[in-house]
Amino acid sequence: MAAPGAALGRLQGVALYVGAVLGSGVLLIPGVSAEVAGPGALIAWALMSLLTLPLALTMTVLAARFPGGGGVATFVDKAFGRTASAITGWLFLLAVPIGTPLVAIIGATYISTAFGFPDGSPIGWACGIVLIAFGSNYLGIKTASRVQVAVVSAIALTLVVAIVGALPQVEAVRFQPFLPHGMLGVAQAMALLFWCFIGWEAVTYLSGEFKNPARDLLPSVLVAALVVTLLYVGTAFVIIGTGQYGTQASEASLVRVIQASLGDIAGAVAGVVAFCSCVAVDIAYVGGASHLARALSEKGMAPDWLGTTHKRYGTPVGGLALIAAGTVTVLALSFTGVLTVRSLIALPTANFVLTYVLGCAAGVALARSPVERGLAIVALVASVAVAPFLGWALLYPLAIGVVVMLMLHRIVPKGEAQREA
Repeated sequence: MAAPGAALGRLQGVALYVGAVLGSGVLLIPGVSAEVAGPGALIAWALMSLLTLPLALTMTVLAARFPGGGGVATFVDKAFGRTASAITGWLFLLAVPIGTPLVAIIGATYISTAFGFPDGSPIGWACGIVLIAFGSNYLGIKTASRVQVAVVSAIALTLVVAIVGALPQVEAVRFQPFLPHGMLGVAQAMALLFWCFIGWEAVTYLSGEFKNPARDLLPSVLVAALVVTLLYVGTAFVIIGTGQYGTQASEASLVRVIQASLGDIAGAVAGVVAFCSCVAVDIAYVGGASHLARALSEKGMAPDWLGTTHKRYGTPVGGLALIAAGTVTVLALSFTGVLTVRSLIALPTANFVLTYVLGCAAGVALARSPVERGLAIVALVASVAVAPFLGWALLYPLAIGVVVMLMLHRIVPKGEAQREA
């Protein structure tokens, strides 16, 4: 059932999905994966696209069946109960105030380098990315979705121009030998690529904002998956076919491809792509997390103030305030040197992976057909396989789980409070 005033359709759905998944990884990972696996990296991209599709479909099928701001937490509630649901919701919610500034810092650093701006300029660009993400979501989901459509269109158009422009420079000899490092290299490349396909869960928290979730979500995710796969594989193909990888070239492979297509403005174009990619990711995650915060509050799984809604825009301002406070804190600590990007990346990643594990387990429990159950099992196995590599970062979601269980004993759901009265 859609929320009153729901405004999202398939176009906005595609933009939100693509924006959440197609992040700044497209600037770096295609070249790095080619260095690891050679031309065989194309196999890794194809296989990873197929392996992550069950995750995307599982999340989307459940979101269409149980629309609302609770997203994955709602699925887990239906399958395993209130405590597991609350933990799932808070895992995602407390990952976003760390992930949002990190994405902004990455984009800001890239655009500053691309344009040759002074050393201190990334602070301003990072704040700009954050302001666009929060500002568009504050003005309502309709405004945020419009900004997302424009941003994702700019990313896709630029990448298509770069890919098509580089095709004349592609040489068949670049694909020989096709597997210089064997299938081991392909497997190693696939491990790198997993992080390029994180994001399919973000839109589930906005499912209640679609006019017809049951009709629009599945087509949106299928189109988005196709777009993301084509852009990733196309970028990897021209990088390999033009030989723009290896040693230091891998880190700037996309810049080199764009340079071959567009000449001296390559750096500027790559900087714009980085900026737009990071804006798109932050819009999707800030929007999803703020709606989740309101849903948790309404279900008695979070303090009442997190459910505060703007009277005019219908915006979950309580959730936005929490995420904004965390984002500003992390930005300040990062730019003062107290925290490093590398030290923080593992924390939200651990939360996201465990969110996938719980969500996919719910998918298995709630499956209505053998096909749905099979997709959920594949997604669950893939998510569980990644978890052991999280290391010390697992302490963060484990600590959140303990705190949430203690908190639930102090918060009485509104429905139960009314019955007791």
